Amino acid sequence: MSFETIAYEKRNNSALITLNRPERLNAWTPFMAEELAQAITQANEDNSVGAIVMTGAGKGFCAGADIEETFQTRIDGKDPGNDTQSGSGGMPKNVDWVKLIRESKPMIAAVNGAAVGIGITMILPFDIIIASEKAKFGMFFIQMGLVPELASSHFLVQRMGFGKASEMCLSGRLIGAREAMASNLVDFLTAEDELLPEALSRADVIGANPKPQLKMVKELLSLNGSEVDLEKAQERESELLRECWKTDEHKRAVREFLAKSS
Repeated sequence: MSFETIAYEKRNNSALITLNRPERLNAWTPFMAEELAQAITQANEDNSVGAIVMTGAGKGFCAGADIEETFQTRIDGKDPGNDTQSGSGGMPKNVDWVKLIRESKPMIAAVNGAAVGIGITMILPFDIIIASEKAKFGMFFIQMGLVPELASSHFLVQRMGFGKASEMCLSGRLIGAREAMASNLVDFLTAEDELLPEALSRADVIGANPKPQLKMVKELLSLNGSEVDLEKAQERESELLRECWKTDEHKRAVREFLAKSS
């Protein structure tokens, strides 16, 4: 499948998706969102893919929404995409981004430059965020007379804590990679030339694990991450654990462990 605003390729056992509008610092459009959803679905349906890495072409990761093609188009009375008025957070109606990411194979964001606005909110539901030392992050919505989208007011608090998430959203200021790392906004920090190899290496390690169980773990983290009823959290775990006991992946792992230890 060929794309216009992104690039898709296989690297070992991982899929690499690259935002590919470098002349606009990979500014987001609803059409790009649809292409991203198609690429992620393609990777999810490919049995040879274990995990998915997303990065940006050129100097930036994603400079937020393309102002002219999104906000100005909407102000002019036209929908900038495929019924974004009915979609979530400016996404086309047919793209449920957060659901797609949380039900996908493991997703790793490799942030190579500026990630602002939707450039950050679309990766907050990812499993891991790795940033280059040159990365920068900004929740610019307040400066544009807007509010955060894509459940980012939930994920940002989960990652950073209430106070730091509040300051970032209410000020709209840009923060550097080291502050983002210290604030737990990002999970790992690398040198610029090590970013993609590091992300792909982690993707290969994660993707080598049993695919059904990877999906189950993501489901548990999604549902139990902010669950206050510990009995409910344990019920979900126990239900999936009982499913695991019946799987070939579990039986094979036990056999291999016993064979090594004998």
